[in-house]
Amino acid sequence: MHEKERHRIILSAVQEKPVVTVQEMVDLTESSEATIRRDIAALHVQKRLRRVRGGAEAISPPQFIGLAGRPFSVNETLNAAQKRAIAREAVELCKDGEPIIINGGTTTFQMVHFLAGLRMPIFTNSFPIAEHLLKHSKNTVMLSGGTIYREQNIILSPFDNDVTRNFYARRMFMGAQGLGPLGLMEGDPLLIQAEQKLIDQADELVVLVDSSKFRKRSSLILCGLSRIATVITDDGIEDREAKMLETAGVTLIVARKSTKEESSLQA
Repeated sequence: MHEKERHRIILSAVQEKPVVTVQEMVDLTESSEATIRRDIAALHVQKRLRRVRGGAEAISPPQFIGLAGRPFSVNETLNAAQKRAIAREAVELCKDGEPIIINGGTTTFQMVHFLAGLRMPIFTNSFPIAEHLLKHSKNTVMLSGGTIYREQNIILSPFDNDVTRNFYARRMFMGAQGLGPLGLMEGDPLLIQAEQKLIDQADELVVLVDSSKFRKRSSLILCGLSRIATVITDDGIEDREAKMLETAGVTLIVARKSTKEESSLQA
Protein backbone atom coordinates (compact mmCIF):
# COMPACT_ATOMS: atom_id res chain seq x y z
CA MET A 1 0.00 0.00 0.00
CA HIS A 2 1.30 3.46 -0.95
CA GLU A 3 2.39 5.82 1.85
CA LYS A 4 -0.29 8.40 1.00
CA GLU A 5 -3.01 5.75 1.22
CA ARG A 6 -1.68 4.49 4.57
CA HIS A 7 -1.64 8.05 5.92
CA ARG A 8 -5.23 8.59 4.76
CA ILE A 9 -6.38 5.41 6.52
CA ILE A 10 -4.47 6.26 9.71
CA LEU A 11 -5.86 9.81 9.86
CA SER A 12 -9.36 8.51 9.19
CA ALA A 13 -9.00 5.94 11.98
CA VAL A 14 -7.91 8.47 14.63
CA GLN A 15 -10.91 10.64 13.77
CA GLU A 16 -13.27 7.75 14.42
CA LYS A 17 -12.15 6.69 17.93
CA PRO A 18 -10.28 8.32 20.81
CA VAL A 19 -7.05 6.27 20.48
CA VAL A 20 -5.97 3.86 17.73
CA THR A 21 -3.30 1.29 18.59
CA VAL A 22 -0.35 0.39 16.39
CA GLN A 23 -1.75 -3.13 15.97
CA GLU A 24 -5.10 -1.76 14.78
CA MET A 25 -3.30 0.33 12.17
CA VAL A 26 -1.23 -2.70 11.11
CA ASP A 27 -4.48 -4.64 10.55
CA LEU A 28 -6.15 -1.77 8.69
CA THR A 29 -3.27 -1.16 6.29
CA GLU A 30 -1.79 -4.69 6.16
CA SER A 31 1.62 -3.10 6.78
CA SER A 32 4.43 -3.94 9.19
CA GLU A 33 4.62 -2.53 12.71
CA ALA A 34 7.86 -0.72 11.82
CA THR A 35 6.18 0.97 8.83
CA ILE A 36 3.23 2.10 10.95
CA ARG A 37 5.51 3.52 13.64
CA ARG A 38 7.38 5.54 10.97
CA ASP A 39 4.04 6.77 9.60
CA ILE A 40 2.88 7.84 13.07
CA ALA A 41 6.19 9.65 13.67
CA ALA A 42 5.93 11.49 10.34
CA LEU A 43 2.30 12.53 10.90
CA HIS A 44 3.15 13.61 14.46
CA VAL A 45 5.90 15.91 13.15
CA GLN A 46 3.44 17.31 10.58
CA LYS A 47 1.01 17.96 13.48
CA ARG A 48 -1.70 15.88 11.76
CA LEU A 49 -2.07 13.56 14.78
CA ARG A 50 -0.59 13.12 18.26
CA ARG A 51 1.68 10.17 19.00
CA VAL A 52 0.85 8.38 22.26
CA ARG A 53 2.24 5.26 23.90
CA GLY A 54 1.30 2.27 21.75
CA GLY A 55 -0.58 4.25 19.09
CA ALA A 56 -1.94 7.65 18.13
CA GLU A 57 -4.82 10.03 18.76
CA ALA A 58 -6.41 12.91 16.89
CA ILE A 59 -5.22 16.49 17.49
CA SER A 60 -8.90 17.37 17.95
CA PRO A 61 -10.93 14.61 19.64
CA PRO A 62 -13.61 13.08 17.36
CA GLN A 63 -17.15 14.38 17.90
CA PHE A 64 -18.67 11.21 16.46
CA ILE A 65 -17.29 7.74 17.07
CA GLY A 66 -17.24 5.62 13.92
CA LEU A 67 -17.02 1.89 13.27
CA ALA A 68 -13.91 -0.25 13.53
CA GLY A 69 -12.55 -1.40 10.18
CA ARG A 70 -11.23 -0.18 6.84
CA PRO A 71 -13.17 2.43 4.84
CA PHE A 72 -15.39 1.14 2.02
CA SER A 73 -13.24 2.97 -0.55
CA VAL A 74 -10.16 1.00 0.51
CA ASN A 75 -11.84 -2.39 0.84
CA GLU A 76 -13.42 -2.24 -2.63
CA THR A 77 -9.96 -2.19 -4.25
CA LEU A 78 -8.84 -5.42 -2.51
CA ASN A 79 -9.38 -8.76 -4.32
CA ALA A 80 -11.77 -7.00 -6.72
CA ALA A 81 -11.93 -9.76 -9.36
CA GLN A 82 -12.61 -12.44 -6.73
CA LYS A 83 -15.38 -10.34 -5.18
CA ARG A 84 -17.09 -9.86 -8.53
CA ALA A 85 -16.97 -13.59 -9.29
CA ILE A 86 -18.35 -14.41 -5.83
CA ALA A 87 -21.17 -11.89 -6.29
CA ARG A 88 -22.10 -13.41 -9.65
CA GLU A 89 -22.51 -16.83 -8.01
CA ALA A 90 -24.60 -15.26 -5.24
CA VAL A 91 -27.08 -13.78 -7.71
CA GLU A 92 -27.44 -17.20 -9.34
CA LEU A 93 -29.26 -18.19 -6.12
CA CYS A 94 -31.82 -15.36 -6.55
CA LYS A 95 -35.22 -15.67 -8.26
CA ASP A 96 -37.71 -13.08 -9.48
CA GLY A 97 -40.14 -12.06 -6.74
CA GLU A 98 -38.14 -13.63 -3.92
CA PRO A 99 -37.37 -11.17 -1.10
CA ILE A 100 -33.72 -10.88 -0.05
CA ILE A 101 -31.54 -8.89 2.35
CA ILE A 102 -28.16 -7.58 1.21
CA ASN A 103 -25.92 -6.46 4.05
CA GLY A 104 -23.55 -3.60 3.30
CA GLY A 105 -20.04 -4.51 2.16
CA THR A 106 -17.71 -4.39 -0.82
CA THR A 107 -18.32 -8.00 -1.88
CA THR A 108 -22.08 -7.79 -1.53
CA PHE A 109 -22.02 -4.48 -3.42
CA GLN A 110 -20.80 -6.34 -6.50
CA MET A 111 -24.15 -8.17 -6.59
CA VAL A 112 -25.84 -5.03 -7.94
CA HIS A 113 -24.26 -5.52 -11.37
CA PHE A 114 -25.94 -8.92 -11.79
CA LEU A 115 -29.30 -8.00 -10.22
CA ALA A 116 -30.21 -5.53 -12.97
CA GLY A 117 -32.36 -8.04 -14.89
CA LEU A 118 -34.34 -9.28 -11.88
CA ARG A 119 -37.37 -7.87 -10.07
CA MET A 120 -37.23 -8.57 -6.35
CA PRO A 121 -37.99 -6.90 -3.01
CA ILE A 122 -34.54 -6.05 -1.62
CA PHE A 123 -33.80 -4.77 1.88
CA THR A 124 -30.35 -3.27 2.48
CA ASN A 125 -28.48 -1.11 4.97
CA SER A 126 -26.06 0.10 2.31
CA PHE A 127 -26.38 3.50 0.59
CA PRO A 128 -24.24 2.49 -2.44
CA ILE A 129 -26.26 -0.71 -2.98
CA ALA A 130 -29.61 1.09 -2.71
CA GLU A 131 -28.49 3.93 -4.99
CA HIS A 132 -27.19 1.63 -7.72
CA LEU A 133 -30.29 -0.59 -7.67
CA LEU A 134 -32.58 2.43 -7.87
CA LYS A 135 -30.71 3.82 -10.88
CA HIS A 136 -29.98 0.61 -12.78
CA SER A 137 -32.72 -1.92 -11.97
CA LYS A 138 -36.44 -2.32 -11.44
CA ASN A 139 -36.06 -4.03 -8.07
CA THR A 140 -38.09 -2.72 -5.11
CA VAL A 141 -35.60 -1.31 -2.61
CA MET A 142 -36.11 -0.76 1.12
CA LEU A 143 -33.49 0.97 3.30
CA SER A 144 -33.02 0.46 7.01
CA GLY A 145 -33.24 3.40 9.39
CA GLY A 146 -30.48 4.62 11.66
CA THR A 147 -27.17 6.47 11.64
CA ILE A 148 -25.10 6.75 8.45
CA TYR A 149 -21.46 5.72 8.92
CA ARG A 150 -19.74 7.54 6.06
CA GLU A 151 -16.47 5.63 5.93
CA GLN A 152 -18.21 2.24 5.63
CA ASN A 153 -21.19 3.62 3.65
CA ILE A 154 -23.57 1.75 5.92
CA ILE A 155 -26.69 2.57 7.96
CA LEU A 156 -26.97 1.06 11.43
CA SER A 157 -29.46 1.36 14.27
CA PRO A 158 -29.11 0.02 17.84
CA PHE A 159 -32.89 0.20 18.37
CA ASP A 160 -35.36 -2.67 18.06
CA ASN A 161 -38.22 -0.57 16.71
CA ASP A 162 -36.76 0.05 13.24
CA VAL A 163 -38.15 -1.32 9.95
CA THR A 164 -35.89 -4.39 10.06
CA ARG A 165 -38.46 -6.41 12.00
CA ASN A 166 -41.10 -5.83 9.31
CA PHE A 167 -39.19 -7.42 6.44
CA TYR A 168 -39.05 -11.16 5.68
CA ALA A 169 -36.32 -12.53 3.39
CA ARG A 170 -35.81 -15.89 1.76
CA ARG A 171 -32.06 -15.30 1.95
CA MET A 172 -29.68 -12.83 3.49
CA PHE A 173 -26.37 -12.15 1.73
CA MET A 174 -23.49 -10.78 3.77
CA GLY A 175 -19.72 -10.59 4.06
CA ALA A 176 -17.61 -10.67 7.23
CA GLN A 177 -14.28 -9.64 8.67
CA GLY A 178 -13.31 -13.27 9.22
CA LEU A 179 -14.62 -16.83 9.07
CA GLY A 180 -13.33 -19.69 11.21
CA PRO A 181 -14.34 -22.76 13.25
CA LEU A 182 -16.32 -20.60 15.71
CA GLY A 183 -18.27 -18.91 12.91
CA LEU A 184 -18.55 -15.44 11.38
CA MET A 185 -16.50 -12.66 12.94
CA GLU A 186 -16.86 -8.88 12.90
CA GLY A 187 -14.80 -6.08 14.41
CA ASP A 188 -17.41 -3.77 15.92
CA PRO A 189 -20.11 -4.40 18.57
CA LEU A 190 -22.65 -2.15 16.81
CA LEU A 191 -22.19 -4.11 13.58
CA ILE A 192 -22.81 -7.33 15.50
CA GLN A 193 -25.99 -5.97 17.07
CA ALA A 194 -27.43 -4.64 13.81
CA GLU A 195 -26.48 -7.65 11.69
CA GLN A 196 -27.92 -10.15 14.17
CA LYS A 197 -31.30 -8.43 13.77
CA LEU A 198 -31.06 -8.80 10.00
CA ILE A 199 -30.06 -12.47 10.20
CA ASP A 200 -33.16 -13.19 12.29
CA GLN A 201 -35.35 -12.00 9.39
CA ALA A 202 -34.02 -14.50 6.83
CA ASP A 203 -34.62 -18.20 6.26
CA GLU A 204 -31.12 -18.78 4.94
CA LEU A 205 -27.82 -16.99 5.50
CA VAL A 206 -25.45 -16.87 2.52
CA VAL A 207 -21.93 -15.65 3.29
CA LEU A 208 -19.79 -14.01 0.59
CA VAL A 209 -16.10 -13.96 1.51
CA ASP A 210 -12.92 -14.06 -0.53
CA SER A 211 -10.53 -16.80 0.60
CA SER A 212 -8.32 -14.38 2.58
CA LYS A 213 -11.11 -14.07 5.17
CA PHE A 214 -10.54 -17.68 6.29
CA ARG A 215 -7.16 -16.57 7.67
CA LYS A 216 -8.47 -13.48 9.49
CA ARG A 217 -9.81 -13.34 13.02
CA SER A 218 -11.63 -10.91 15.30
CA SER A 219 -12.57 -10.92 18.97
CA LEU A 220 -16.31 -10.70 18.19
CA ILE A 221 -18.44 -13.64 16.96
CA LEU A 222 -21.52 -12.74 14.92
CA CYS A 223 -22.96 -16.25 14.58
CA GLY A 224 -21.87 -19.89 14.55
CA LEU A 225 -21.32 -22.01 11.45
CA SER A 226 -24.59 -23.82 12.19
CA ARG A 227 -26.55 -20.66 11.21
CA ILE A 228 -24.86 -20.45 7.79
CA ALA A 229 -26.51 -22.24 4.88
CA THR A 230 -24.00 -21.43 2.13
CA VAL A 231 -20.53 -19.94 1.80
CA ILE A 232 -19.40 -18.54 -1.56
CA THR A 233 -15.67 -17.94 -1.92
CA ASP A 234 -12.89 -18.05 -4.53
CA ASP A 235 -10.57 -20.88 -5.55
CA GLY A 236 -7.91 -19.73 -3.07
CA ILE A 237 -9.73 -21.64 -0.31
CA GLU A 238 -7.56 -24.34 1.28
CA ASP A 239 -8.62 -27.99 1.70
CA ARG A 240 -8.75 -27.75 5.50
CA GLU A 241 -11.05 -24.73 5.26
CA ALA A 242 -13.36 -26.53 2.84
CA LYS A 243 -13.35 -29.53 5.20
CA MET A 244 -14.32 -27.27 8.12
CA LEU A 245 -17.42 -26.10 6.22
CA GLU A 246 -18.32 -29.63 5.10
CA THR A 247 -18.11 -30.92 8.68
CA ALA A 248 -20.43 -28.09 9.81
CA GLY A 249 -22.96 -28.96 7.09
CA VAL A 250 -22.39 -25.70 5.18
CA THR A 251 -22.77 -25.76 1.40
CA LEU A 252 -19.63 -24.48 -0.34
CA ILE A 253 -19.69 -22.72 -3.71
CA VAL A 254 -16.31 -21.88 -5.27
CA ALA A 255 -16.44 -18.97 -7.72
CA ARG A 256 -13.88 -18.70 -10.48
CA LYS A 257 -12.94 -15.50 -12.28
CA SER A 258 -14.14 -15.36 -15.86
CA THR A 259 -11.60 -15.31 -18.69
CA LYS A 260 -12.82 -11.84 -19.63
CA GLU A 261 -12.16 -10.49 -16.12
CA GLU A 262 -8.68 -12.05 -16.00
CA SER A 263 -7.83 -10.48 -19.37
CA SER A 264 -9.00 -7.03 -18.22
CA LEU A 265 -6.84 -7.29 -15.10
CA GLN A 266 -3.77 -8.15 -17.16
CA ALA A 267 -4.41 -5.37 -19.71
